Amino acid sequence: MNPETLIYAFTFPLLGVFLGLVYKGIDRRFSARLTSRIGPPIRQPFWDVGKLLLKETVVPENAVAWIFNAMPVVSFAASMTLLLYIPFGVLKAPLEGYGDLIVILYLLTLQSLSMAIGGFASGSPFSSVGAQREMVLMMSYEMPLATVIVGFALVYKSFSLTTIASTPVWSIVGPLAAMGIVLLFIALLVVTPAELAKLPFDIAEAETEICEGMLAEYSGRNLALFYLSDAVRGFAMAALEVVLFFPFTLTGMLDLNLTGTGYYVVEALWFLFKVLVIYLLAITLVRTSFARFRIEQASRVFWVYVNIIALVGVALVWMGV
Repeated sequence: MNPETLIYAFTFPLLGVFLGLVYKGIDRRFSARLTSRIGPPIRQPFWDVGKLLLKETVVPENAVAWIFNAMPVVSFAASMTLLLYIPFGVLKAPLEGYGDLIVILYLLTLQSLSMAIGGFASGSPFSSVGAQREMVLMMSYEMPLATVIVGFALVYKSFSLTTIASTPVWSIVGPLAAMGIVLLFIALLVVTPAELAKLPFDIAEAETEICEGMLAEYSGRNLALFYLSDAVRGFAMAALEVVLFFPFTLTGMLDLNLTGTGYYVVEALWFLFKVLVIYLLAITLVRTSFARFRIEQASRVFWVYVNIIALVGVALVWMGV
């Protein structure tokens, strides 16, 4: 690893927490503006985490205590590890290598699975119902997500995110395969709010129905870890979509002659801007525009419509490469 990548390996997980909370604050503010409200300040997520860390951590009497306390740590660790597999601007991922996308799929699944296991371990009927819903949703949206990964593997003959980020997919495919990539992008956009448990797919945490579902019995430090995990996962998911579909560098697009620190700063800001655009489109705009689906409606959306879109996309990529 070069010095820049080593620094990134140690600092970006911490930076990812900060950026995840900032983007979460922007999301809440922008959503409020879309509905003609003022909304909370952008720094509100930081206050929320600080307040949770100061509160008592309560373990329910009927809970399996060691599992109940371990799952927030597993979820947070998975989200922090996830950041180490995603290139940041022009910097390579510290844990780059073959199989990057496979590991990312596993880590995304691990976060959702840890919340479901924590819900089952809490001993609450609300949490158990939420965990069951989460398992059903996972079985629904993981298929199109895996299909998107297969589509990129067909194009690049590799699962390495570094390889994908180094050459934009649009520059190496023909018209037919490009149509398939567009369909894969649409499928991933639909999967994103479900992966992050946002409206209209926050069925497992429906506040008005099952009192936050899997998180109903969590409080204090444990709830803060789940909150941070959710913030980091939101940022990482948007960053993943940028790396897959829009890895264009600003210096390359505008033919800028930048070197040294200026080059890295400009590309980092450009990368964060692209992530913000994807975040607002795939998460904020969607959750503000749609009401919550029922569990059978959400499953039908993914098993029928999104799966068809993704499979057609893969077929077009296969015929075009």
